Amino acid sequence: MPVIRFMREGRDVECYPGENLREVALREGIELYGLKGKLGNCGGCGQCITCFVDVRGAGPDALSPLTSVETQKLRRRPDSWRLACQSLVQSSLVVLTRPQTGLPNAEAAWEEALSQPLPEGPQAWPEPVEEAETDVEPAAEAGSATPPTATTDEVAPGEA
Repeated sequence: MPVIRFMREGRDVECYPGENLREVALREGIELYGLKGKLGNCGGCGQCITCFVDVRGAGPDALSPLTSVETQKLRRRPDSWRLACQSLVQSSLVVLTRPQTGLPNAEAAWEEALSQPLPEGPQAWPEPVEEAETDVEPAAEAGSATPPTATTDEVAPGEA
């Protein structure tokens, strides 16, 4: 169901409900980090606070609720900012990556991005694909002799 419109990159990316925003962005080659984040991000634990995103025009349930980590780390940031690593995507939304670096004509870009309807993405996670049974080697089927195993009564050569 969700489609993420990455405004800075000009791309719409489909994801499945409940996917982590940071993981989707990285999988799709979307650059989340500025220089500081490239040099030392925490790998998605919410400790480095370098994966800021600005989310606007989405419903209140588009992302998972703020985590306690976000509440603490985003105290002095705009209300529309989230940490991508702490956000699970529930429905379609528009995202500005690296909002701290600014965007030329930001308000006009937001208006344009929000005015275009988001396409409908996947409705549910795909069904698991069952693996086909592998063929058993013909020798094993024919009842070929298996090598005998040693018993505890046998003595190894040189031990007697």
